[in-house]
Amino acid sequence: TLRTISGMIHPRSGTVHLDDDDITHVPAHKLVRRGVGHAPEGRRIFGRMTVLENLQMGAYTRNDKGELQADFDRVFELFPRLRERSGQAGGTLSGGEQQMLAIGRALMTHPKLLLLDEPSMGLAPILVEQIFQVIRDIHAQGTTVLVVEQNALMALGIAHRGYILQTGRIVLEDTAANLRQNPEVQKAYLGG
Repeated sequence: TLRTISGMIHPRSGTVHLDDDDITHVPAHKLVRRGVGHAPEGRRIFGRMTVLENLQMGAYTRNDKGELQADFDRVFELFPRLRERSGQAGGTLSGGEQQMLAIGRALMTHPKLLLLDEPSMGLAPILVEQIFQVIRDIHAQGTTVLVVEQNALMALGIAHRGYILQTGRIVLEDTAANLRQNPEVQKAYLGG
């Protein structure tokens, strides 16, 4: 779903809209310029490049060089650990630090819409809490965030709205609060 929204693959049927515009066949690099940032599943950072170079790669399409420093500052404020490790190769970071870097790199695109694919995958519980707090902060700063997450309890804890997918189809949708209270959702996804 996120790869389709970000233009990396195109759907066989249906359409994708952003700000009332059909973006179904817009290439990924053009969608980045239009404000779609994507932190993919598995992080996919550049392991041999430094943290700073990875963040610079996130800003490769930007023409507003004067505003770049503000976005570097924003990323380093959200993830102080990245500032400490800015000269370190991305591949030598811990899993949690790599996830921070993947999100930070996506933020460097200066997105209106931030797509996060499994941000808690493989992380220790304390880091999961930290990542989800940062997601709340990013949204509070005015960025729309779409999260695909198997940890339904954490996702519904920060979401305004939720969608339950099974084999690629939406089987249930509602406000996050209503989904958390839904007995079927509790039983199937929340361990209730």
